[in-house]
Amino acid sequence: MANSPDIPDRVTLDDMVCFSLYSASNAMIRAYRPLLDTLNLTYSQYIVMLVMWEKECLSVKALGEKVHLDSGTLTPLLKRLEGKGLVSRRRSDTDERVREISLTEAGKALQTQAAQVPASLLCQVDMPLASLKALKASCDALYTQLSAIESKA
Repeated sequence: MANSPDIPDRVTLDDMVCFSLYSASNAMIRAYRPLLDTLNLTYSQYIVMLVMWEKECLSVKALGEKVHLDSGTLTPLLKRLEGKGLVSRRRSDTDERVREISLTEAGKALQTQAAQVPASLLCQVDMPLASLKALKASCDALYTQLSAIESKA
């Protein structure tokens, strides 16, 4: 691959897929900010809450796998959500080494307010839904490929 004719001899920032992903990701998070400010959530907290609204209770490990965050990053985030009264953290009844996260009543209630967030953002983006779905599929495939490389290292 290193000697592929498709790869230019000199790569510039404009050639880098990683920079485009980085820039788009930052812009997406900035676009979400005003919508999430009304919910008193950061983007990372919102992602965690999306998973919690699906599952209601799961281990920190399972949550981390779902949101692609390690426990060192996830634990402070969960403590902040707990401080807001949206989740509770406790030891598992079956294995005291396992920490479980559960939605509180306030966390469940927030889902109703948050339901409009995706549609509100979609209305601001002038791209066909099919293009956005294709972009998501491409990003998911790239993530899978890069994760496989990382796990081999």
